[in-house]
Amino acid sequence: MRRLKWVVAGLVVVAVLAVVAAGVRVWMRGPQPVGRPTSAPEGPGWIDLLDVAHAANWRNATDNKDIFEIRDGTLHIYGRTVYPLRYVGYMSERFADFDLHLEFKTARGANSGLFLRAQPNDPVYRGFEIQILDDYGRNPSKHGTGAVYDVVTPMFNVTMPHGQWNSFDISVRGKTLVVFVNGWKVIDTDFGYLKEPVGKFKVPFADLPLDGYVMLQDHGGEVWFRNIRVRAAGGAGA
Repeated sequence: MRRLKWVVAGLVVVAVLAVVAAGVRVWMRGPQPVGRPTSAPEGPGWIDLLDVAHAANWRNATDNKDIFEIRDGTLHIYGRTVYPLRYVGYMSERFADFDLHLEFKTARGANSGLFLRAQPNDPVYRGFEIQILDDYGRNPSKHGTGAVYDVVTPMFNVTMPHGQWNSFDISVRGKTLVVFVNGWKVIDTDFGYLKEPVGKFKVPFADLPLDGYVMLQDHGGEVWFRNIRVRAAGGAGA
């Protein structure tokens, strides 16, 4: 009986410590922002890259494997394989300085990315990636949603749970980049200061090409995209 009492007392202590630890974690994090997807932009200068006039310009930019479809204005990456990494690219136009709106949702555990100013022969190292990941509720990191992958950590992680839509609103001007995720500004950076290689990249971000293609990564797991809108800087309404 005495031994049982000690066991019960020990379990109570463990439970109390767990509750205290959870409270400390919440207190240390403090209130967290809650994101909501923004509406697709309308007006002069905006081009819908998934409308009837533009949807045919998307293709597998890596090989001839069937990895995506476009149906009813939504681009669906099947995510059937992890390696080799493949890319779905809008291949009829290169973009330099521009604004971009994009909405996405992921399946459970999915990994993807939005590649900007990407080069067809080397999108990973001769372009840059805004990470897309099923990471609702995690702390922001340089590998989390909204990050410039392996280089710039977003200020917040405001993604929605898998299966729910999220939005990116991105502005690229020269070597400056601004990223909003679900209405919150999470990155405002200048690649011009990155004169040395950072993270896994051998090329300094200051030396990356200043124009290229828009690509979406197939990295295992299903991902859906809609309302991919682009407006060239300096154009009407920009």
